[in-house]
Amino acid sequence: MAKIRLVVAALLAVLLAACSGSAVSGGGDAAGGDAASEPADGAGDAASAPSEGAASEAAGGEPIDVGLLIPTSGVYALLGEDIRNGFELYLEQNGGALGGRPVETVEVDEGEAAETGVRGAQRLVEEDQVDTVVGIVSSAVALGVRDLFDERQIPLILTNAGADDLTGAAASDYIFRTSFSNRQPNYAMGRWLAEEGVEDLFIIAPDYAAGREQAAGAREAYEAGGGTVVGEAFPPFTTTQDYQPFLQQIRDSGAQAVHAFFSGGEAIAFVQQYQQFGLAEEIPLYGSGFLTDTTVLPQQGAAAEGIRTALHYAPALENPTNQAFVEAYTAAYDEPPTQYAVAAWDAAQLLDLALADFEGEIADDPEGFVTALEGVGEIDSPRGPFTLSDTHNPEQPFYLLEVAPGDDGQLTNIVVEELGSVEDPN
Repeated sequence: MAKIRLVVAALLAVLLAACSGSAVSGGGDAAGGDAASEPADGAGDAASAPSEGAASEAAGGEPIDVGLLIPTSGVYALLGEDIRNGFELYLEQNGGALGGRPVETVEVDEGEAAETGVRGAQRLVEEDQVDTVVGIVSSAVALGVRDLFDERQIPLILTNAGADDLTGAAASDYIFRTSFSNRQPNYAMGRWLAEEGVEDLFIIAPDYAAGREQAAGAREAYEAGGGTVVGEAFPPFTTTQDYQPFLQQIRDSGAQAVHAFFSGGEAIAFVQQYQQFGLAEEIPLYGSGFLTDTTVLPQQGAAAEGIRTALHYAPALENPTNQAFVEAYTAAYDEPPTQYAVAAWDAAQLLDLALADFEGEIADDPEGFVTALEGVGEIDSPRGPFTLSDTHNPEQPFYLLEVAPGDDGQLTNIVVEELGSVEDPN
């Protein structure tokens, strides 16, 4: 299965980068949902849930209906698979229960277009009448359904969509996030670059909403630390194949370092061309962790070696919760977990902990359940402990990662140091 995923990842369109943005292109309206991966027998024994007393040994009471709104078709299908796997692994480890209550999941295809995702959310809310929804890869979908969940008072836990407004200007009492905001990983890297004394920085990202937000996060922290941004470039999103004009712009800028946000096919092309153009030996390349994450690193190969990035998760993190999680996930799905799987596992954990302290039915007391979610406190995640901000965004640790050979000789993202958390702006 792992080999198949590497081949598929190599063919992902550059639209994959839109998964954390607030604009999505593409049509994908095909129904999906038949490709669910079941955890291997005994997978739940490899790691126990960290929530003491939250998981029930003998689940009872009325089932909790959880909607999984994830892409099962189109260019984001691999991300949807990871989210499903992470959520189902937590359920498997806890006897199919959350907070001592049995769980029934209803999966709907988010697709790759905003229209598909909005229709999927409407189906879950209006037809399936689920108690809560987990998932959503695209910020365009998340922003498009924000009012639906807010007005219908149905808790939504986002496991990828990174638009800053979702926990900022468009925050809702009923929207929570266990992934990241676009600003966060870039702010962590920009802060570190300033602390390291890098004086002249060039910033590059694709020209769409997420790219602009990611670039702004790096600039904000870097300039606050005394650094100087000597240039920026925003190549056209999804259509740029030749980065040479932008690479020449970087060379001519006199920058000491480059900060980049790209993901999916764009990350593969940019990193390879950065090396081919000769810049890898002249100007160090940094970025947010999507630049070299596990979905693109095998295709980037040696061109990625030495690149440093910032992200909230890597399978190599050495903490007991992550080591148990990696062991269980790898045993169940024959591949290491991604940040998408972790976000879904933690979404299940958040529900588990909240339901353990909540009496009654969510539909009868949605405000009370929101209070229970807000009262969870610190979550013991594979990424390290984190809490939720007042607007329900993770206040989580970030890590400096470097692409280097792992114990098996294969390139991986090793953990260099912890970069601290990134708080929401005031």
